[in-house]
Amino acid sequence: MKRLKRSQAFVLVGWLVVITAAVALLSWWRVARLPLLSVPVSPWPGYGYLALAAEKGLDQQQGIRIEVRRYADPQLILRDLAWGRLPLAQLTTVELVDLCGRVPQRCPVVVLAVDESRGADQLLLANDLPDLKALRGQAVAVTPSSLGPFLVSRALEQAGMTLQDVSLRSISLREMPARLASGELDAAAMYPPFSSWALRTGKARVVFDSRSIPGEIHDVLVVDRRFLASNRDLVARLLRAWQAAHRYAAEHPRTANAWLAELQGLSVAEFETVQDGIVYLPLEQQRQMLASGGALERNLRALQRVQVQLGLLPPARPLPQVSDAPLRQALAQP
Repeated sequence: MKRLKRSQAFVLVGWLVVITAAVALLSWWRVARLPLLSVPVSPWPGYGYLALAAEKGLDQQQGIRIEVRRYADPQLILRDLAWGRLPLAQLTTVELVDLCGRVPQRCPVVVLAVDESRGADQLLLANDLPDLKALRGQAVAVTPSSLGPFLVSRALEQAGMTLQDVSLRSISLREMPARLASGELDAAAMYPPFSSWALRTGKARVVFDSRSIPGEIHDVLVVDRRFLASNRDLVARLLRAWQAAHRYAAEHPRTANAWLAELQGLSVAEFETVQDGIVYLPLEQQRQMLASGGALERNLRALQRVQVQLGLLPPARPLPQVSDAPLRQALAQP
């Protein structure tokens, strides 16, 4: 009798193993069948939320899978977007206007205002220089895109100077903190996490940031025109996943901030300080911003004028298109 019961127990355990494996396989199959969206993510705190959505499975709840592609250098995202290797990307509006001005056939469509920089984009000055005026004739490090020169020009205006009064040096963001600390550079235009790393050295300080130019530097999600035309529903789901990630971060701040800080190579304290200089708008509050003739279109137009005046762009170049269609569809979904 005991032998029979032992045999029944083995059979029961066997069936449980089979059922568990079948459930796991079915779950995997359901996830694998979801449409896949490849999302490039480069260092900047505001870009981490789509990666958080993928980490917490919030993308799957919206019927998509996000494949995060990590880029150490944000300039490589611009390159791949210009070459048609990426269907979508997160960029600053300055970089976007620059891209559309130089490669108009690859000019993408704006579908989301990821954030606004209100203090996070910064010009750092070596501690042995007294003020901005001391930069006359000195070297200032900028990224190859027009974001660095744009920020530097806005800072120099406060001292009655222009870009012609300094020497711009194109240097990768990852090299800037060490070169600034060694005394090789007098100043550098950068943003977190790179600016946070530079401030850790105690060799430089912030002398200008984007709080002085509110509404001028936004980060946006852009999508290739052809991809958007045939995949608007997927893009709408991606917007909902982005919103879900922000909701998760608001409900679980300690967990989310720790994960996002690690993604950026920052301490939690550094990450939370950086967040004070970034503004996020929920989807519901972006209706007017993304509408035809709305705030984002006006921002792009004004930004282009400034870049042309500064000699960063040739005149008469196309502006990026802004579409609120994915946003409206995202908000309409239950």
